[in-house]
Amino acid sequence: MTQSISAAARVLRVLKALKGHTVTGLSNTELAQLTQDSPSNITRAMQTLIEEGMAVKLDNGRFAHSIGLLQIAQAHAEHMSRLTHRMQEINQRIAAGSMN
Repeated sequence: MTQSISAAARVLRVLKALKGHTVTGLSNTELAQLTQDSPSNITRAMQTLIEEGMAVKLDNGRFAHSIGLLQIAQAHAEHMSRLTHRMQEINQRIAAGSMN
C-alpha cells in the first residue's frame, strides 16, 4: 500500500468488504486482499468493529457483519418501505383527484 489511510477509513473499508458474506464470513487474509491492506491492520480494524458491535467472529474463525449491524440495515429497509407506501397513497389521491 503506497498511501497511508486513517484507522476510521480502514474500518469502513473492511465493513464494506464484508458485504455479501454475512453467513459464510471472510478470513483475515481475504479481507486483507480485498482492502489491499496488511493482515495486522485488518486484525485491528476487526477488533474495533467487534468491540462496537458491528461485526462478529464466526465459529469457523471468519468475520461477518453482526446482528446489530443487520438490525440497522433492516430498520432502514422498513423505514423506506413505510415512506414508499405513503408516497403511493399520495400518488393515488392525486390521480383520483385529477380524474374528477
